[in-house]
Amino acid sequence: MKNFVMPTLQIEEIGEASVGTRSDEVVIGIGPSFFKHQTKTIVGIKHDEVLRELIAGIEEEGLHARIVRVLRTSDVSFMGNDAAKFSGSGIGIGIQSKGTTIIHQKDLLPLNNIELFPQAPLLDLETFRLIGKNAAKYAKGESPNPVPTRNDQMARPKFMAIAALLHIKETKHIVENSKPVQIEVKF
Repeated sequence: MKNFVMPTLQIEEIGEASVGTRSDEVVIGIGPSFFKHQTKTIVGIKHDEVLRELIAGIEEEGLHARIVRVLRTSDVSFMGNDAAKFSGSGIGIGIQSKGTTIIHQKDLLPLNNIELFPQAPLLDLETFRLIGKNAAKYAKGESPNPVPTRNDQMARPKFMAIAALLHIKETKHIVENSKPVQIEVKF
């Protein structure tokens, strides 16, 4: 039996992001601390694995993923909305460092969305891949079934304190009035 080692994902900030022109792209908007000051979700899933699954889900639907770092906010709704506004398809994914994720559309108000995944402790790699797939389906004009998610009433009280601390850490890295930064991904 051979051991398999996943190649390491590297990201590089390459300058101010521009609005996309490709109708076949989904933009993933990562938080100010994502894979920079924090490297794992609230339940210890590595950020590079999360990105790999989101990208894989998008690519499985025949679309392209582009990543931007949203620096002006730590709110997942606004991150997702910013990502959607920078996406040529008008569809974006927002993800906080702790793992809370959203699928958004550019013509919706920030606090409205297509799909929200607020219970970060219950998100696993399979769910992140499905989120990428659904975002790509929306970008293609399809109406997919929502991504199935688990629900655990005890997740909120169990993780509330750590979620608050992780959000505070993310918020410390906000740069007010800044535009998203284009991210280059290397495997």
